[in-house]
Amino acid sequence: MTIARLSVATWSLSAVAAGVLLVGCSGSVSIGKTEPKLSAEKLSDSLADKLASTTGQPKPDIACPEDLAGKVGTETRCTLTAGDGSTLGVSVTVTSVDGEQINYDFKADDKASPAPN
Repeated sequence: MTIARLSVATWSLSAVAAGVLLVGCSGSVSIGKTEPKLSAEKLSDSLADKLASTTGQPKPDIACPEDLAGKVGTETRCTLTAGDGSTLGVSVTVTSVDGEQINYDFKADDKASPAPN
């Protein structure tokens, strides 16, 4: 039974990754500060919304460990966690900044990591 659950979770994460790879993989968020910076929480929410709309799947659980500075080329890594605890990394890169709006591209890893035992 454990194998079946892992297979379903791995398939689900693979579907998310494939959907992300097939679509434009970009997003933008407008913030209300003079120095452009996107909080880790807002970045996580924005990525989850974008992935859900891109893949047609329910909104995934995504956690980003740090705020995203509004400087072109800035990168961070976030983690998508499935219901069974398996994870998929998501890379985020700032592509442009227009005033307070930070535009970014993102790409999910090709392979999921299994849930810890």
